[in-house]
Amino acid sequence: MVKYILTGILQLLLLNTFACPPAYTWEISKLNTASDAGYLSSLEKEIILEINKLRSDPARYATDFIVPLAKYYKQKFLYYPGDLPLLTKEGVTALHECVSDLKRQRPLPLLFPDYELTKAARDHVKDQSRTGRTGHIGSDRSTMRDRIERYGTWQKRIAENIAYGGKSARQIVIYLLIDDGVRDRGHRKNFLNPELKIVGVAAGSHPEYGMMSVMDFAGSLKSNNNEDY
Repeated sequence: MVKYILTGILQLLLLNTFACPPAYTWEISKLNTASDAGYLSSLEKEIILEINKLRSDPARYATDFIVPLAKYYKQKFLYYPGDLPLLTKEGVTALHECVSDLKRQRPLPLLFPDYELTKAARDHVKDQSRTGRTGHIGSDRSTMRDRIERYGTWQKRIAENIAYGGKSARQIVIYLLIDDGVRDRGHRKNFLNPELKIVGVAAGSHPEYGMMSVMDFAGSLKSNNNEDY
């Protein structure tokens, strides 16, 4: 049975890749569930891998990749080396809250790529790449649900995260996780929802922000081609 839908949107400014030496090696071969998905670009695969790093060990992800960013804040500005200052709405408070949430979060099931969800995400990227719009409503007034249901019947939950800007998968995931200025932390909740098991990712150009990426999630999806995912 359908329960409810979680949605969210965060506009990102470009941020250089944040590097931090990991305490131990991530099990990439296990986490890279999209490695054989030939319909995905390298960046799209990397986004799924990054989300799986997060879900496989939320506390470690926070320690390795988010905690070190705190020292680059000054009041509400993030002074990231080599980048222009980023004016946030909440300052470092949102980062600390994110770290606290992730350190309490138990590991979650990995996400697996889904072709039908990817087509739904691509529809939105194609539309906004042309129109320059932002948000979850397409120029044809389609909602996330409308776009997903073009390609299949979903169960349990669906959700959508959209990022505008960013050059790397880690930038995109970290900023959606911190969710600065988003009251309900909807992006973070989507990433950490155990009922979401599959994902479609599409990345493309955007007239104002340079690039955008759409992540559509579902608990399960029965394709209109009668294939189960």
